[in-house]
Amino acid sequence: MQHRSPQFHNLRALDRQFFARDPREVARELLGKLLIRRHERKLLAGRLVEVEAYLGADDAAAHAAAGRTARNDVLFGPPGHAYVYLIYGNYFCLNVSCEPEGKAGCVLIRAAEPVDGLEHMARSRGLELGSPKALRLIASGPGRLAQAFSITRARDNGKDLLDAISDLRLADDGYTPQRILTTPRIGITKTADYPLRYIVAGSDYLSGPKKMNGR
Repeated sequence: MQHRSPQFHNLRALDRQFFARDPREVARELLGKLLIRRHERKLLAGRLVEVEAYLGADDAAAHAAAGRTARNDVLFGPPGHAYVYLIYGNYFCLNVSCEPEGKAGCVLIRAAEPVDGLEHMARSRGLELGSPKALRLIASGPGRLAQAFSITRARDNGKDLLDAISDLRLADDGYTPQRILTTPRIGITKTADYPLRYIVAGSDYLSGPKKMNGR
């Protein structure tokens, strides 16, 4: 994918109905959209290149599979809200709730192409810009992405990602990926064969093995 900065004056908010659908539909159409963070008077932005769908009660890998709890309550709430959780005791992951209220489902944001605020994101990741490799490492994986955008459960869980004045939101600047591939999800053991990972084929900013990335 060609690196380019978004035109923030051309941004279109995604509406609630966009997310009130099957996570598989939402995941595919989220590719190419922008994740935007307003942080310390700076704008950070990344174009989504890799996501995974989680289906709720019928998906053993989904956090909602065991039913509604205090931890996963956001998944059952209104669509379009941030569900943030901690993995391995160190890394946060950002998801967006899907399906109509009362029915659980979500999309995990796995990777993004950095397009604005690169220096700040690199510092948050402990990286020094100056090489294509450093740029690729900023947000190529859910934990890296959360670090780059300073996403934590305490700060962001439950946040409305469709609110234009939110400091963390999703938006559309009209970009459409040329080629999308579907693969099994990665980094899980339950229902690992489900083809619910969606990627912008050949992007330099994907996580996972190259053989699964259309390269």
